[in-house]
Amino acid sequence: MSGAYSAAAPGRGPDGIERMPEFHLNADHIASVVEDMIVEVRCGLHPWERHPERPNRLAITVKTYARLGGRRGAMPVMDYDRIREFVRSFEKRPHIDLLETIVEDIVSECFADQRVEACHVSVRKPDIFPEARGAGIEVFRTRAAWDGAA
Repeated sequence: MSGAYSAAAPGRGPDGIERMPEFHLNADHIASVVEDMIVEVRCGLHPWERHPERPNRLAITVKTYARLGGRRGAMPVMDYDRIREFVRSFEKRPHIDLLETIVEDIVSECFADQRVEACHVSVRKPDIFPEARGAGIEVFRTRAAWDGAA
């Protein structure tokens, strides 16, 4: 799909971790960001991750993109607190095997706001391997592809 989006050069965040490139659709957008939110979640497939008394520490970043109006002062107000509360709800849920399940749930919540045209979700386990700063997954989803997948 030529011209659907363009990606800026990838780079490192302030913490030195390589970040997924930012995506910008062919229109002006505002991004609502909740970055590196730390939550304790019972998740994982490894045997050592299946102890409810020792949940995994996750670092979750969520960006939602909504279209800007064509004139000055037409900027929508984006409620990032709704996403923050949703992410915090994972701390009270039963064990989840896959980070992909967490990501898909967050994407669904992002698209509950009809103004959101795209979202970027990153879920990392910063403490999973001693030799790595973290391991996890990142996705970028557009509403058009999400709605088409249903």
